[in-house]
Amino acid sequence: MELKDVMKELESYADPRTKNTHMIHGGKEPIFGVKVGDLKKILKKTRKNHELSLALYETGNSDAMYLAGLMADEKQITKEQLNRWVESAYWYFLSEYAVAWVAAESQHGFDLGLEWIRSDKESVASAGWSTLSNFASINTELDLDTYSSLLDEVNKTIHKAKNRVKYTMNGFVIAVGSYVPELSEKAKRVAQNIGKVDVYMGETSCKVPLATEYIAKVENRGTVGKKRKQARC
Repeated sequence: MELKDVMKELESYADPRTKNTHMIHGGKEPIFGVKVGDLKKILKKTRKNHELSLALYETGNSDAMYLAGLMADEKQITKEQLNRWVESAYWYFLSEYAVAWVAAESQHGFDLGLEWIRSDKESVASAGWSTLSNFASINTELDLDTYSSLLDEVNKTIHKAKNRVKYTMNGFVIAVGSYVPELSEKAKRVAQNIGKVDVYMGETSCKVPLATEYIAKVENRGTVGKKRKQARC
C-alpha cells in the first residue's frame, strides 16, 4: 500500500464517537477518529513498513501518526527520527504510547529515555519515562543501578513534576515493581511513600492507578518479572 491508499482507508474507518473521545483527551485536527482495532486491520496489510511509517507520521494526522508507531521497524528507526517523532507528538496518545513503544523496542530506547526525561517540554519528558518503563518490561538485561536511582528521583520529585510527567513517573514505579524483580521491593516502598498521585485528566473519567495496588495485583498473580514480548500492543 502507498501513503494515499492508507490515508484513504483511514478515512473510511472514521468514527465520530472515537474522534470526539480523542479530542477530549487532547487530539486535534487533522484527525479521523479511528479505533485501534481498525488501525490493526490496516497493519495486517502493510506489516512493518518503515518508509511508509515515516511518511504517515509526517502527515500530522493523529490516526496516521499512531499507525506509524505500530508500523515502524524498530531495527531501522534512527535516533534522529525518534527525536523528530517525539518533538511532533503533541498529545499523550502519541508521545507516551506510539512513540515510546517504538523507542523502547529500538536499540536507542534506554539512552533516549534518559535523555527525554531531562527535557523541559512536558510531552517529551513524559515520553521518556514511558520509554524507560516499556524498556524495562521487555528487556532482561537492565542497568539496575540507574533504574534504582530513577526510583529515588521519582520518590523525591513526583509531586512537583509537570502533569503528564507525574502520570508516567507513577507508571515507571509500577513497571519497575512489576517487571524488575531485583528492584520490586524498592519500587513497593516508593509506591507506598508517594501514595496517591494527582494528575489532571481533563474532562474525562480516567483515573491514575495507585501504584501500591497495581504492584500487589501483579504479585498476587505470581507474575513479577515476567517480561512482555514487545512494547507495542
